[in-house]
Amino acid sequence: MMMHNNKILSPEQRNTLLHTLKARFDKHSNRHSGLEWTAVQTKLDMHPEKWWSLYEMERTGGEPDVVAYDAETDEYIFFDCSIESPKGRRSICYDREALESRKEYKPHNNAMDMANAMGIALLTEAQYRTLQQLGPFDTKTSNWIKTPSDVRKLGGALFADYRYGKVFVYHNGASSYYAARGFRGALRV
Repeated sequence: MMMHNNKILSPEQRNTLLHTLKARFDKHSNRHSGLEWTAVQTKLDMHPEKWWSLYEMERTGGEPDVVAYDAETDEYIFFDCSIESPKGRRSICYDREALESRKEYKPHNNAMDMANAMGIALLTEAQYRTLQQLGPFDTKTSNWIKTPSDVRKLGGALFADYRYGKVFVYHNGASSYYAARGFRGALRV
């Protein structure tokens, strides 16, 4: 499927995505108890650029779904809900600085630039722990999470996964990358 340069989906792309998101919303009602799809779709229709971000989340294997409603900001919150790290976002380092610091064997991209280009944000540690309350995710993979600036200034970055019935948060050099590590995103609509 081709994307327009202005980040607007074609009617066919939007309809396909709409059906995919609604089916996932209906199938996983435990992720958003008490929320109605019609309200989510109305909000999305008010912000067409968000459709494009959701399309990118879906295209890269994230399987986005609504996980919460923020009454203070009147926004629905989508997280990537694929069982493992999104396949189209693996084997990447943390950010551009980390990518540029590698002298050889550079990964093809980095998590922060990819998320920014998609119009989403990396999950924070708190958001990652919230996601894990909805079911076990990342039992075989791991994901970069938003790293505090004091850790990043020292050259590190944080990642998380789910093993042995618990969420583990670890550190690694920000320039490292592994076939089983990617990132999960959040989108507010």
